[in-house]
Amino acid sequence: MTVPVFGQIDPPQRLLMGPGPVNVHPRVLRAMSADMLGQFDPEMTTYMNETMELYREVFMTRNRWTFLIDGTARAGIEAALVSLLEPGMTVLIVRAGRFGLLLSEIAERIGADIRTLDLEWGEVASLDAIEAAFREHKPRVFACIHGDTSTTTAQPLEGLGDLCRKYDVLSYVDATATLGGMPVDVDGCGLDIVTAGLQKCMGGPPGSSPITISDRAAEYIFSRRHVEKGIRGTDADDGYGARISSNYFDLAMVMDYWSEKRLNHHTEATTMLYGARECGRVMLEEGLKNRFDRHRAAGAAMTAGLRALGLNVFGHDEYRMTNVTGVWIPEGVNGEAVPRRMREDFEIEIGTAFGPLAGKIWRIGAMGYNAMKHKVLLTLGALESVLAAEGYATPRGAGVDAALIAWNRTLPDALKAHDA
Repeated sequence: MTVPVFGQIDPPQRLLMGPGPVNVHPRVLRAMSADMLGQFDPEMTTYMNETMELYREVFMTRNRWTFLIDGTARAGIEAALVSLLEPGMTVLIVRAGRFGLLLSEIAERIGADIRTLDLEWGEVASLDAIEAAFREHKPRVFACIHGDTSTTTAQPLEGLGDLCRKYDVLSYVDATATLGGMPVDVDGCGLDIVTAGLQKCMGGPPGSSPITISDRAAEYIFSRRHVEKGIRGTDADDGYGARISSNYFDLAMVMDYWSEKRLNHHTEATTMLYGARECGRVMLEEGLKNRFDRHRAAGAAMTAGLRALGLNVFGHDEYRMTNVTGVWIPEGVNGEAVPRRMREDFEIEIGTAFGPLAGKIWRIGAMGYNAMKHKVLLTLGALESVLAAEGYATPRGAGVDAALIAWNRTLPDALKAHDA
């Protein structure tokens, strides 16, 4: 058998304007090309500590337990849920899109007693509705998605922590699609565990999941601590609760690894840590407010441009994510042909949809390194051309013009000199 000799990887230079991943910031790519270090090298553990401090600022928290889970954003989700939930434990999950359903899928595998607050895709849960569900189901854990890219809708988080503490409920929030683009105010909202990813607003590659854990959640997780037999010492400090059912995603063991103990759990994904660290540096150099304003301007420009092309935007303006916009596919237009032509003719990627929205909306993102004026304008100009080629009459130039006006109206004057 002859083994084929493949050429070196040389991907096309696409502009990724879908729901994620997005183009990686060049500084992050450069950081990821740095040389390896041993996992207990003082330089390496210093980088780990620096990454923890950077992400405390990114998450807007002072939580000691703020670090990285090695794996894509879903690894963070699973680590949080498997370390919070025990078989038979009651969990309340808001399900208003694909990723709320994912939470219940993971909880089901754990064997939790799942109760749900089911909403139409694109709707959000009010605090009153959540409180009523707390009274009815008496959950130990509450879980929801902050920004669900399947619906381009953001669940409000304000008041959630106070409500959870009132009913002695631990909260988990998946902020994969919003961290770095919309405020994820962990301390201000009183959230217990929040996880995210790098591949969307953070402007990095998939493969690392930032996580932050409150002291009260950490206390519960450590009550389930189990030290591996192969590294146990005479001072091993096991918890009294049920052992966490996953070894890799056991947050108690991962937290011991990131602590001063450096109790070995896995070999840290060095290259991904370099990338995550640089994502945090880039964001904090820009400034949180500036970062959020830039994403808000990009979202406003994209929405205005789509509407100027005669398209109907999906969802509620009040709850729309700033970084991903859903748009109804016009009647008579081939919903698969438009993304294909965008890719083939313009090297621009936009997204299709899942579940009840499959074949009904496109999802167009502008986040991270791609939340820039010229990238929004290029995407709208290409979409106008493709729609015209598919037989949909659009006012020529109207999308770009409207987007430019919206960008300039939304972005604070102090940032306009730096919006490229």
